[in-house]
Amino acid sequence: MTIKEKLLKEALVLPAHEKSELIEQLIISLDKPDPVIDKLWMKVVEQRIDAYEQEKLRSVTLQEAFSKYKV
Repeated sequence: MTIKEKLLKEALVLPAHEKSELIEQLIISLDKPDPVIDKLWMKVVEQRIDAYEQEKLRSVTLQEAFSKYKV
């Protein structure tokens, strides 16, 4: 039996609240900042701000966005 299989077998018998805590910690461990991605997003944000300031983009209300995508 692999370590992963053993861990899964043990986790499946935990009470619900302990499973929830385990899941939360596993998700947190996956959500690490990535400087490369952060830098790329900053570039996108700056481009969007520049486009808005140059009136190449327009803003819409939350209601307009929701109605467009039927949320």
